[in-house]
Order: sequence, then structure tokens, then C-alpha cells
Amino acid sequence: MERRQRRNPSSAFSSTASSSSSRFRSEKFSTNPPKNSNLQEDARHLKSRDWKSRRPEREVEEEQDSDNLPSIVGTCPFMCPAGERAQRERLRDLAVFERLNGNPGKTSPTLAVKKGFCRTIATKHTQSSDVRPLPVLEETLNYLLNLLNSMEHPFEVVHDFIFDRTRSIRQDLSMQNIINDQTIHMYEEMVKFHIISHHKLLTCSSRPNFSSVHYLNMEQLKKCLTSLYALYEENRDSNSIYENEPEFCSFHVLLHLGSNSQPLGESLCLWLSHVPSAILKSKEMFFARRLLRYFRMGNYKRFLCTTATEASCLQFYIIEPYINEVRALALSCVNSCGYIHHPYPIAHLSKLLMMKELDVEPFCNACGLEISTDEQGNKFLATKQKNFHYPKDVFPSYCLLGLEHFEK
Repeated sequence: MERRQRRNPSSAFSSTASSSSSRFRSEKFSTNPPKNSNLQEDARHLKSRDWKSRRPEREVEEEQDSDNLPSIVGTCPFMCPAGERAQRERLRDLAVFERLNGNPGKTSPTLAVKKGFCRTIATKHTQSSDVRPLPVLEETLNYLLNLLNSMEHPFEVVHDFIFDRTRSIRQDLSMQNIINDQTIHMYEEMVKFHIISHHKLLTCSSRPNFSSVHYLNMEQLKKCLTSLYALYEENRDSNSIYENEPEFCSFHVLLHLGSNSQPLGESLCLWLSHVPSAILKSKEMFFARRLLRYFRMGNYKRFLCTTATEASCLQFYIIEPYINEVRALALSCVNSCGYIHHPYPIAHLSKLLMMKELDVEPFCNACGLEISTDEQGNKFLATKQKNFHYPKDVFPSYCLLGLEHFEK
């Protein structure tokens, strides 16, 4: 089974959106397909309904009103419809990125971006002029993703803006029933955004609303993945898979780390039974399944070593929150199984936990263990200590040796 040539999933966001002249796979996936016969129309309706049925329940519920309407062709040439832009200027409802010269009551077509889902938009009164066509949606997404590395504002502010505006992009795609290759690329980019945010939000763990922001980001990540998997299936040729598909499918497996819940609403075994064999045999999926097995077996050494040597950047960002959990398990084993008269050298612990020596002592302290120092200044972990515990608070971010470049 061949892979279609797509962008490298581990690379940074593309600097330009895919052009409007990109190949459409077939006329039946165009924005406004022709009605050649009742039979063809019924087939298209069933296929579209099947795609929507695989999407997250809440996302389908949010867009239920628009789904009951015939597909429309958007004609809005701007990132934000003129009517919404004028109304938000009057209400002074402009995000910091949309303000012209910092004025909260003034914006421009090059700054304002259509806000996220609003149930009142998805009605029979929706106008084509309020919906952005595919080329405009691509340009809008590219504009938003270029803001991701902005240093002028805290990351939470940047994330909140992109988070909301990408939802409006997905809504416009859904209202027009666009399900082609270009849509797949856009969903891949939005999945990347949520995974990178998953990583960057860890540095904001001390903020009061961290838990809710982190939860909502993960929720949208899972929704995007569900829709992306449905799009892969909808556009699949019998003898090919998409170039990025194996890695993006591996994300679903990695989301099962540290949780007994089912991220996408079904058991992992059932989900894997529907995955094409070429993806199951890929190195990306093989890595993810092995890592999940090591995690569940408590094989901390192989878990850490495999992550350090094989994880892609995006895979690492999903795994990252569980690395210190696995390290704590390793520390527990050393403490409980070590010989009381033979303390464990910090230098050895550093190699076992795959972390810098300077970080080992605070990590041990966070787990309730004390470090001793001998006359020569060498530090050791005395074993059989009774105060070991898994920290209740979020761990500081300690880098994994070998993957320091991913954490910058």
C-alpha cells in the first residue's frame, strides 16, 4: 500500500497555506457537487451522513442546525464577514490581535477573524456572504498559526484566540460540506496546534485556570482527530494511505497513556480493528503500541529509552506529561527494592531516570525522599525510606535526556 505524498508531520507549521489550485480528488468531493441523478445524490447523502456519524457527539450536536440545511458555497472574501466586523467594533468586542493600533473599538479586514461557533449563525437565515470559501479558510488558518510563536502576549492569550478562531474555520468547512484533500491538510494543522498547545500549556500549570484550559484543549484535540480519521477514510483510495496518516493515527494510541477512559468513545482494540494494515505495520504505530504496552507493564526503563530514541516531536508532546509519572515509578522501585546499607548514587539515578543530575535531588524531594551527602561531597539516595509518595501537584518540567531540543 502506497503512501500519498503529504507534508512532513513532524515539521513546523507550513509558512504558506496550500494553494487553491491544489488537486481535488474527485468532482464528488467538490464544494457544490452536481446533481446528475437521484441515485448519485442518495449515495452522496449516505456517505456524508456516515462521515458525520463518526465525528464527536458534541461537535455533531453543535453543528446539527447547519447539517440540516443544504450545503452552501461561501462567498465572504475576508477572514471575518463585514457585518460581524462592524458589530464587534460597535460592541468593542475585539481580541488584542484584532485591534487596529491598539484601539479596542477599531479593526480592519486584515486583522479581524470570524469568532468561534455561535448557534445563531447555523440557521436557515445563513447567508453565503457570512461563510468563507476554502481558499479564504486556508489563508485564515495560515494567519492564525503564524501567531503561535508570538512573544508579545502570554501563551494563554495566544492559545485562547487561535483556539476560538479555528473552531469557526471547522464550522465553515462543515456548513459547506467540504471533505477533500485540502480539508485533510487543514485538520492536520489544527491537530498540530492542539498538540503543541498541550506542550506549551504545561508551563502555565501554576495559573488558576490551568486545569480548565488544558481540559478544553484536549477535548478539541480529540474532536479534531476524530474528524480527521473520518476524512482519511472518506477520501481513501483502495491502495494508498496518506503520508501523515500513520503518525496521526499513533496519536490516538498515545492518548490512552495514563487513563482508563476511551478518548474517542470506543475501546482501543475495536478502533485498531478498523485501521488499515499498512498503518498498523508502520513504524509510527509500532512505536506507539509498544510504548503503551511498556507503560501498562510498568517497564520504566524501556518506556524512557524508547521515547528518547524513537519519538517524533509531536509524539513526545503527547507523552511528556507521563514521563515524570514513569520516573516516579522507577524511583519507587529503587527505594523499595534497594539494599538499605547500599545507598544509590545520584549519578546512577540520573542515568536511570534519564534526567540531569541537578534535577534528580528536587525530583526525589518532590516524591518525599531525602538525599544524603558523604564526606567527599558525593550524593546518594538512601533506600527503604518510608515517606515516598507520588506528588499530588503537577511536576515541574524536567527534560528527557536525548530530547532536549524538543523542549525548547
